[in-house]
Amino acid sequence: MPDPKTSKKPPQTGRKPGQTGNKPLHIAAGVALAALTLGLVSWQASTASTDGPSGGTGGSGASAAARPDPAAELKALARREPGDKLAVGRADAPVVLIEYSDFKCGYCGKFARDTEPALVKKYVEDGTLRIEWRNFPIFGADSEAAAKAAWAAGQQDRFAAFHAAAYADGAKEKGFGEARLVELAEQAGVPDLERFRKDMAGEQAAAALKEDQDEGHRIGVTSTPSFLVNGQPIAGAQPLDAFTAAIAKARAAARP
Repeated sequence: MPDPKTSKKPPQTGRKPGQTGNKPLHIAAGVALAALTLGLVSWQASTASTDGPSGGTGGSGASAAARPDPAAELKALARREPGDKLAVGRADAPVVLIEYSDFKCGYCGKFARDTEPALVKKYVEDGTLRIEWRNFPIFGADSEAAAKAAWAAGQQDRFAAFHAAAYADGAKEKGFGEARLVELAEQAGVPDLERFRKDMAGEQAAAALKEDQDEGHRIGVTSTPSFLVNGQPIAGAQPLDAFTAAIAKARAAARP
């Protein structure tokens, strides 16, 4: 289990090309929260301009007050679709963790190997937690190709196995060219590799990726991994304790 003392270290995130440096944890986490919240507020403001019949910004105070606050909107991003191929856990679980990740992100891999299995064992298996994956590639063409491949593996119910293979130690160093992605699909036990190739290159994979990316951009995600736990942002591959605390808090708040 990670040392709780590491919670004082900077958030472990992969950044978009051009971003450099890490801020102290309390600053970076605050920036992440502000980015997510302000991104959503900005989106709400832009959509509000079309609320009235004339398309202006005018409107009653009641209609403005009726709009959900940013925290509620972030929580509402949980899709809870029973047939979601890129999710684990009950659709009606009291807590939903949304993860925005990139298969080329080293810290995403760290979370996948060191933290996520413990969360699945402790919270998903007892019905407390649902984990929903969002493909959020930020490292170029290979990242996008891996995202589409993961989606394609999911169409044959092998997303979790592909996820594990793609995040295994040393996997990303081998790249994510087409031949390598097919190799990972084989490792994951995808039964129909020809269908996998077609799905990976198809319009549905591209549309699913765009939906995830648009969601992340709208709420201000700028680095990976980024998380929401019932709408509460967590920046980076934090220690297990950070997630267990957030899940416990969310579970308590969800109780009637």
